[in-house]
Amino acid sequence: MTAPTHLRLLRWGAPVVAAAAVAAVASGVFTAEANPSLPAKSAGQLLVDLQRASVDGLSGTVVQDSDLGLPQLPQVGSGNSSLTSLLTGSHTLRVWYAGDDKQRVALLGSLGETDVVRNGTNAWVWSSESNSATHFTVPAGKAGKHEADGLPAGVTPQQAADAALKALDPTTKVSTSSTTSVAGRSAYELVLAPKDTRSLVGQIRLAVDSKTSLPLRVQVFGKNSGNGPAFSVGFSSVSFEVPPAAQFSFNPPPGTKVTEGTLPVHQGPSAGDAQRARDAIRTVGSGWTTVAVLPAPTPSDTGRDSSSLGGFLAQLPRVDGSWGSGRLMTSTLVSALVTDDGRLIVGMVPPDLLYAAAK
Repeated sequence: MTAPTHLRLLRWGAPVVAAAAVAAVASGVFTAEANPSLPAKSAGQLLVDLQRASVDGLSGTVVQDSDLGLPQLPQVGSGNSSLTSLLTGSHTLRVWYAGDDKQRVALLGSLGETDVVRNGTNAWVWSSESNSATHFTVPAGKAGKHEADGLPAGVTPQQAADAALKALDPTTKVSTSSTTSVAGRSAYELVLAPKDTRSLVGQIRLAVDSKTSLPLRVQVFGKNSGNGPAFSVGFSSVSFEVPPAAQFSFNPPPGTKVTEGTLPVHQGPSAGDAQRARDAIRTVGSGWTTVAVLPAPTPSDTGRDSSSLGGFLAQLPRVDGSWGSGRLMTSTLVSALVTDDGRLIVGMVPPDLLYAAAK
């Protein structure tokens, strides 16, 4: 079994924010409305704190809520501990971290759980529902370019914060809000918002722990989603003590089907490969209203059931215009257009900007 290239081991190191982005906002006079227990901090100070943050260990429970207004998605796995189920509803994860080579995440479901464990050079992905486990041998030390993970990016506060902080550019407004409490810990709130009001994103709020400067919660609010966040991931409980070594020792339960997996070896693309990749993806616009145009996935199945890609596409409403015709998916934060001529056009924008990019 070969690990998909988009799967990576969970890392809890501090996010690395580009120095230029930090400098751009550090000079601004954005002051938090701190409660009496916390000193005031500017947005620039919080960004610097985030990139310097580091802990030796942590453990806790993470709750992720998604209210994106998506149609029923094709399932990978079964039940609410399957990986695609993370895109909808509410989910609970347990996490443990004791360094770059000792990490564990357990996605809990009503019918079972999915665990991803790394202990030194051994990594495991285990599903209680299928009673199966895949073992990987990974290089010692940091995961580097040989990484495996059983969970998609963005399912922990650190991963979501990393993704949000990549949005720091001249199209982003950065400020602070009042302080808050997450998992019983005091925190500052850093607020990122698009300057272009055409974006479907209203704002992203990062709760930054006042003592460790690690993200405790990330909330994404849609421009038209009312008062609640469309996506939220945060700790409901957390400890910054180093977990015991036993948490990272995984032995497959009796009767488990064990498969040896092979990690993909990531090599720099050749000039020809890099050019073909650039040619395959075109972008329109900039910043928060960037629209990507790329080849659409081709369903390998002909089923009409929503659990298949073909069935999923078939349930989307048909649309047409001077740009052509296709099927449209809309949600609180993202719109996607699959055209009949084989293009996938996607962005955090309303459909009219997808239609404009399709011309």
